[in-house]
Amino acid sequence: MSSLDPERPRRQRLTREDRQRQLIETAWRIVGEEGTDALTLGRLAERAGVAKPVAYSHFATRSGLLIALYRDFDAREYAIMEAALDGSEATLTGKAGAIASSYVDCVLTQGREIPGVVAALAGSPELAAVKRDCDLIFLERCRALLAPFANGRTIPTAGLRAMLGAAEALSHAAATGEIDADEAKRELFETITAMVARSAKD
Repeated sequence: MSSLDPERPRRQRLTREDRQRQLIETAWRIVGEEGTDALTLGRLAERAGVAKPVAYSHFATRSGLLIALYRDFDAREYAIMEAALDGSEATLTGKAGAIASSYVDCVLTQGREIPGVVAALAGSPELAAVKRDCDLIFLERCRALLAPFANGRTIPTAGLRAMLGAAEALSHAAATGEIDADEAKRELFETITAMVARSAKD
């Protein structure tokens, strides 16, 4: 059969968007199976079955790839939180529970991969800035959600930062099996409600 035969099945080329999605999913698998240190653009191209220039055309550098992974995680986390909030009661218990559960659930869906990516993000000013920007968006979202329960007072940034630190530590401990997921959610819920209670008194 000729290569020009119209009946010969053709491999459909992926759109740029679909190719980027494939590369990101492959990168997550590499991190999960081999660790963050194994993630290079060359290794990504090999695992994805594409030429190196294809991987470089999407991410340019390893830092660019790590940024894409973190943004992918952050977008998923935001979607999970918004879905949880949509189904929650308009009370402090409802909103704090939704924030706590969604944060832990998102980290658990990414398994042990995200701590390695977060650690790599802290390794350079460029990558740290991306995480910082994503964190600020999350913190301001939480501030707005919890403000109605703070007795008209502003929830301080220090308290929100402490909440985020607890969220990261507890969810990562749950992801590694150090503590139970429900335990992590309960502790984070208590941290959030205590923060709001303190803010309401100040």
